[in-house]
Amino acid sequence: MSDYLDKWEVTWLSDAVVSTIEVPMWYFYVLQSLQNPDYFYKGSTDDLRLRLQQHNNKETDSIRPYLPFRLVYYEAYLSERTARKREASVKHSGSVSIPLLRRIKENIEEIR
Repeated sequence: MSDYLDKWEVTWLSDAVVSTIEVPMWYFYVLQSLQNPDYFYKGSTDDLRLRLQQHNNKETDSIRPYLPFRLVYYEAYLSERTARKREASVKHSGSVSIPLLRRIKENIEEIR
């Protein structure tokens, strides 16, 4: 993962002055278990690298049997609230999660 995952830079031109600010990003993500490839973990975070490392370093008790994981999908958001809403919708609605996981699985198959 590269540095572009940490923040989003907004640049605009106003009265011949270019301004740039860094906006922290939040992410909804999906991890695939390498131990059991049919198991997908869904979550949200403001630091994808750190969160993946925490999962793979056994800092999340509920998913230890499925370690290790790899990141297979993410969506970037400008607010924590929006990322957490997306996470909840995917976790609690089959009409949301089924098509998303189908698309992720198809993509994984294409790169094999």
